[in-house]
Amino acid sequence: MLANGIAVAPAFAEIEEIVVTATKRAENMQDISVAVQAMDERKLDELGVTNFEDYLLQLPGVTAGGNGPGNRTVYIRGVASTTPTLSVAGVAGLSPNVAFYLDEQPLGQPGRNLDVYAADVNRIEVLAGPQGTLFGASSQAGTVRIITNKPDPSDTYGSFKLESSFTKDGEPSQKVEAMMNVPISDQLTVRGVVFVDDKGGYIDNVHGTLDMSQSARFRPEGTVRANGVPVNGFRAGFGAGKDLSQVDFRQADNSDFVEDDFNDATYAGARISGLYDINDDWNLLVSYMHQELETDGAFFADPNLGDYEAQRYVNESNDDSFDNIAWTLTGRIANLDVVYTGAFTDREMDQVIDYTSYLFVGQYMPYYKCDYVVYSGFYDGDDLAGSTCYAPNAHVPVHAELQIQTHEIRFSTDATNRWRATFGAFYSDMDLEERVDFRYLNQDVLFAGVAGFADNYSQPTAWKSEEGAYPKNTAFRNDIHRTDENYGIFGEVTIDISEQFAVTLGARYYDYEVDMEGSANSSFCNSLGFFGNNDANAFGTNISDLYDGDGSFTNIFSCASPQQTFTEADLTPDTDSRVIGGVRAPEVAADDGVIGKINLSWTPDDNQLYYITVSEGFRTGLLNRPGGTPNPQGTFTVPYDLTSDELTNVEIGWKVDLLDGQLRLNGNVFLMEIKDMQTTIFDTSIVNLFFSDNAADAEVKGIEGEIIWAPNSIDGLTVSGGYSFLDSEITKKITPTDDIVKGDELAYAPGYQGNLAVRYEWQLKSGLTAHVMPHISFSDDSWSDVIRINRIKIDSWMLAGLTVGVESDTWSATLFVDNLTDEKAAMSTWFGADVERTVYARPLTAGVRASYNF
Repeated sequence: MLANGIAVAPAFAEIEEIVVTATKRAENMQDISVAVQAMDERKLDELGVTNFEDYLLQLPGVTAGGNGPGNRTVYIRGVASTTPTLSVAGVAGLSPNVAFYLDEQPLGQPGRNLDVYAADVNRIEVLAGPQGTLFGASSQAGTVRIITNKPDPSDTYGSFKLESSFTKDGEPSQKVEAMMNVPISDQLTVRGVVFVDDKGGYIDNVHGTLDMSQSARFRPEGTVRANGVPVNGFRAGFGAGKDLSQVDFRQADNSDFVEDDFNDATYAGARISGLYDINDDWNLLVSYMHQELETDGAFFADPNLGDYEAQRYVNESNDDSFDNIAWTLTGRIANLDVVYTGAFTDREMDQVIDYTSYLFVGQYMPYYKCDYVVYSGFYDGDDLAGSTCYAPNAHVPVHAELQIQTHEIRFSTDATNRWRATFGAFYSDMDLEERVDFRYLNQDVLFAGVAGFADNYSQPTAWKSEEGAYPKNTAFRNDIHRTDENYGIFGEVTIDISEQFAVTLGARYYDYEVDMEGSANSSFCNSLGFFGNNDANAFGTNISDLYDGDGSFTNIFSCASPQQTFTEADLTPDTDSRVIGGVRAPEVAADDGVIGKINLSWTPDDNQLYYITVSEGFRTGLLNRPGGTPNPQGTFTVPYDLTSDELTNVEIGWKVDLLDGQLRLNGNVFLMEIKDMQTTIFDTSIVNLFFSDNAADAEVKGIEGEIIWAPNSIDGLTVSGGYSFLDSEITKKITPTDDIVKGDELAYAPGYQGNLAVRYEWQLKSGLTAHVMPHISFSDDSWSDVIRINRIKIDSWMLAGLTVGVESDTWSATLFVDNLTDEKAAMSTWFGADVERTVYARPLTAGVRASYNF
């Protein structure tokens, strides 16, 4: 590839200037007093960045929890408490505390950020720390922005990009991308890109068996779980110590699903945009994007098995597609620049999740899988002769539909004024429908000598996504309609106090409402042997009734009792606390307020900028599905709604170019204090359902930055790197659980992270430019959760890579190796079902990528 001649004329390397819009204006990254990292189009191409996992590896201080493509939640500066399991993402998922933007539109979703493929992208910006004054809700700990290339009226041109690679002990991968930019007339330009990226699997589904004797119902107190946390008395199995020797335990066997390299993923889609110049002052940009993401298998492995091995008992899959249309009208009124931008996104997802591991935490699973005498407390030993516990196979089909619309109008004064301002208004509306069926019911189990269950239905008066009986073997359904509505008025003004000093003041008024309706309903009390062919609807929550704000609540106290409706007039001191709470429950989770920002910057010359910032961030609250449920001790009741957690950030930063522009040092030190931190909790000593709470106060201290060196003495050499050091801890426990401990670290907050790339370019006799670029990324260990019983350590890692290539003015070819040392690097880990699940970086992968510009 490099045999075109010896090097004769080194290419001159220099530190490139990147224009960003982190302040809602187009400005040089070095000229703004904001902590921002940016990877431009060239850098993205050099590193082969296309999706979440790719660019997270290149950004110190940015981490992600989740279970693979389409199912990730991004964290910045270690502000993380938990990543909700996908089966309850809609009903119990927290609003993200990092805003995710595609151009001008926020696209965050509880538990499932859109995995937007980075095709024809101009840059990726990461704004660390609260950005709430300009970017609103969820930009509490930072903002990630994907900025696409826009139609270019200057010329007609296009490009092709191809890539093929092979993964050690895995399947090959291929990628193709094509872009075209065409000026149609003097006023109209159109740009389009299409892409397909097939990512081969590398995780093996290996043989395994399970049976119901391993259920949490039979687990004794003191049992030490895999994460080292013993089972306490409140979590001990209801049937612990029971003599089960006479029970016929049937096995779940995954032989039919054993497969090598079963975690395939395919991204496919297109984007087209048009820019219309209305006149000299006004233009309209409209874009449309469609993307489909299809995955098979699981993207995590069990570290207790062999390398990159899992044991799954169902064919798992995820079909995730979205359509996005966005429009931006830009112009000028008098002395004000005006931007109105809006967008609408429609996302649909169908996913199948293996739920067999619920066996290890679900104390009530034997009710659906075992004959009555097995889980009953009245029978033991020989009484169980002839009884059966059927195989614990379980799976969860998830269907979700999401619509997000956003509108923002903003005005900006002349950027050259001594005082300059940006101000405007914002509105967003998220509408999420999610239907989750937990399918593990077995119609062969015996109750009073009679086998089976009655058909299960949604609560009659509740909102429902579909009519009729639940599908066969559905033991429990979450059928949820959730809306998040946000209003904001914002502004920032910068005043030049002198030629060197400037002060920026910013504020945002916010007003949000989160509503939820639907039901969470089970087949409990539907056993034919006790209750006949009848859906008792006795266990579950009519969320529509609970959160309708009408001052009444309908309750069923037992399987055999009739429904009773209560109002405020019916309440007495002896009334069940759940009824009292249900009558008084709020209609929505709502709040409003003002957050602020103050920034003082000092620019002693064109090569130095120093600043201090105090800023605040917020995110929306939510309603709890099991709101009002007390713990067995009567010392705690699950709250009906959560308030926003409040984050205050104090930051001192610098941006310095030294040695006549050969060396760049950007960085900052910061202290962030978090009050009423939201987290999602699964604690069976409180309630046997996921719930969320403002659980703790915390703080994060840190230093982060980047270094770029392009020495004139070695033409063609560029050394670049980034670093992040964090010290996080819980400073106060609010929720009364032993699983939150003062002094513990936050989740996904490694003590240090960093990366380093060394790129050397030189010219060949043929006129081609050659390069070689080794690069590494590394991370300290961290924890997966702040809840001790649900957390496990994520090991430290280091990933190395190498690229070697040549390019001309019109084409390029690059050989690359990722994960050069074949490191088994844990990107995220989850321990919510008492089984460790770890998402690993792709093993050693080698390939070639080529591009052609015309």
